[in-house]
Amino acid sequence: MDHIDRKILDLLMQNGRASYVDIAKDLGLSRVAVRERVNKLMDEGVIEQFTVVINSSKVGKEVSAFFNIDCDPGSLVKVAEALAENPNVASCYQMTGPSTLHTHVLVDNFQALERFINEELYALEGITRVDSQILLRRFKSRRGLKL
Repeated sequence: MDHIDRKILDLLMQNGRASYVDIAKDLGLSRVAVRERVNKLMDEGVIEQFTVVINSSKVGKEVSAFFNIDCDPGSLVKVAEALAENPNVASCYQMTGPSTLHTHVLVDNFQALERFINEELYALEGITRVDSQILLRRFKSRRGLKL
């Protein structure tokens, strides 16, 4: 990956809908050259996917909560897979620590959060401890890496 690839990535992170023509104009390249470089970055796994970032509150997901979930070591993968299948779970990561999962949950309201915790989260076998935080205000969200 060279400085041109990095510039292409920077432009795509600013606007994932930018056309190859627009990127080519900004970089002084041909549309075909940009397309080939983007395809190569995709083939190499540098670009994993193109996606849409949705404002969760605008689609009715008013409550954003983060959970640190400690599990029995033998249950961690099973719990993580169950959480990953749950439609309320936006992300789930294994973290350093005592078999800990960090999970981001988006729900409609606090009643839905209470249902998620009591009926879905606590129903999973192998969880030893749950710590939660409710998002009050977002100052920055990940929109890709700064290259």
